[in-house]
Amino acid sequence: MPRFSCDTTVPHDHPSAAAGRLVAAAEPYGLSFTREGDTLAAGGGFGRLVLTIGTDALHLRAEADDRGLLERLRASVGEQLVALLGEDAAIAWTGDVETGPLFADFREIRVTAVRDLTPRLRRITFRGTDLARFATPDNLHVRLYLPPPGGEVPSWPRPGPDGRPLWPEPDRRPAVRYYTLRRIDADAGELDIDFLLHADGGPGTSFAMGARPGDLCGMSGPCGLGLRPAPWHLLAGDETALPAIARILEELPPAARGTALIEVEDAADELPLRAPAGFIVRWLHRGEGGTTAPLVEAVRTLTLPSGPADLFAWIACEFDDLARLREHLRGRGIDRDRILAVAYWRRSPPVSSSDRRISP
Repeated sequence: MPRFSCDTTVPHDHPSAAAGRLVAAAEPYGLSFTREGDTLAAGGGFGRLVLTIGTDALHLRAEADDRGLLERLRASVGEQLVALLGEDAAIAWTGDVETGPLFADFREIRVTAVRDLTPRLRRITFRGTDLARFATPDNLHVRLYLPPPGGEVPSWPRPGPDGRPLWPEPDRRPAVRYYTLRRIDADAGELDIDFLLHADGGPGTSFAMGARPGDLCGMSGPCGLGLRPAPWHLLAGDETALPAIARILEELPPAARGTALIEVEDAADELPLRAPAGFIVRWLHRGEGGTTAPLVEAVRTLTLPSGPADLFAWIACEFDDLARLREHLRGRGIDRDRILAVAYWRRSPPVSSSDRRISP
């Protein structure tokens, strides 16, 4: 039985319709409900959510083995309920609920070292306390909270009564980005995060460019998924996925077999990687070989194991490239549950002449 649980009852004139909308909204996130008697239930690594439809209300129960997971589940449900029912929806959770200064899975971490691995990849080492929950091969990523420029003491989100985060004022609100934990030593209280330095920049790049020892950030999680067991693995991604692929390769058992395809700008972006002897690592350079999408072409021409159940594919790259890769693998007869595909970024659409504006 889960160790932690909480409940809420949301009044509604048509609770059955509200439940249907909530179930439909959860489907794109891989949350599938099944009927259990008079209830609808969905479960997974995050915990369990149970919906009971009353005559004039919808009752929800969230369960998890970990308080941080329960808070995350409650926050997601709260966001969905407000999106579906409006800001006036009466959502109040009871049970294992705390509205303290920080979420249970939140940690403050401080920069201790900064070094460049390649011209476009910078490693930042952080120190923190109570990091054991993050030291798992099953969840590779964290939410990194980057303080706004010029703020001496960051302000962090805290849990609200409806489960959603209560954020500080905009001028004190941190930017939140997802990053791979490249390395973590919970006993030493130390971790590495690799930052890709984009030309057009963003909160992550801005922080990494100016990071100095002593800088304070927030971190919550962990989240994201790694590999599932299989006789043969395909790892495919661009430089945004390089930290995750590098960590996955290091943590694979010595007998693991497969291929890793990594698209980067040029040879300057390549890194020495530790991989099992049965793994082939191929670096793909954009613009070489007459294609602007070398990762897509490399996967399409790759010889895969004869049986679809003999492999598991882990893919992370640009949104449109990911869609093409997923379509190709599904067309090769590989089941959906043998593919983990995540879009790490999306290419901006080209600006047509009619869309251009002249700035004053």
